[in-house]
Amino acid sequence: MAFIGKLFNALRRSRDRVSNAFQQLVKEKVSPQSLEQLEETLLASDLGLSTVEDILDIVKKHSHENFLNEVADYMQQSLDQEKQLEIQTPSVMLVVGVNGTGKTTTAAKLANYYVDQGKKVLLVAADTYRAAAIAQLQQWSKRLNVRMVCNENSQDPSSVLFDGLQSAKSEDIDLVIVDTAGRLHTYTNLMNELEKMARVVSNRFPEFNLISMMTIDANLGQNSLHQAREFAKSVKLDGAVLTKMDGTARGGIVFALKNELYIPVLFVGIGEELNDLEEFDHQEYIRSLLGLEEAEE
Repeated sequence: MAFIGKLFNALRRSRDRVSNAFQQLVKEKVSPQSLEQLEETLLASDLGLSTVEDILDIVKKHSHENFLNEVADYMQQSLDQEKQLEIQTPSVMLVVGVNGTGKTTTAAKLANYYVDQGKKVLLVAADTYRAAAIAQLQQWSKRLNVRMVCNENSQDPSSVLFDGLQSAKSEDIDLVIVDTAGRLHTYTNLMNELEKMARVVSNRFPEFNLISMMTIDANLGQNSLHQAREFAKSVKLDGAVLTKMDGTARGGIVFALKNELYIPVLFVGIGEELNDLEEFDHQEYIRSLLGLEEAEE
């Protein structure tokens, strides 16, 4: 699979640091000094304090065995989820997140993904504050041959969403994907606006299953965790897309999202093209992170 090689390369920064730290631990044997160095490395890779503490406990407990496999087993169990998100028909997916996390591109990638799954998709450009976002999504929609609903004369995202869902009902759309305005979690009025959009779906279009997907910049580390925590106060987050997974990304934030906020990473963005979005495979992710296997071409 090409994705394995891409993910392997995207995790290069964390993989090199983490695998080197564990290999050094094997050579030097477990000691207070080597454990402290491992702790610093894991924290720097954004795994989160609780996850790091658990890993250190495993290393101590299995210090005379192959503790790397034990660590891998723990990581896999901590990220286990029953199955990938199932899209009921009809559904509406709000793509939410902070400015600069790649919401508009991710909305297009998700549309491409679900069209490939055989879904009839409609895009809604509800980022009414940024004309460039509407124009960008319009270009993507043409490439995808997917219809897009927008209203360049309206500053009310909920109104645009309403129009989109009305169209979706008349056209028997399976999935409506909504590009929302980027907002800082500290902007109370914009967060209230997001809550209003969720109410429009639940109150006016109860036949639609509401899904909220947050875009998370893989390079922002623990700051992304704080952002997700605040967003979760306004809308129920069903999953996250880890974006900007390039060679500098640390990527360990997936553990904190799942273990502290119960938000699973469902997709990983590993490039700018429409096909550069993959289902998150946590087993492959952990093997890549720990350097347990070579990338497959």
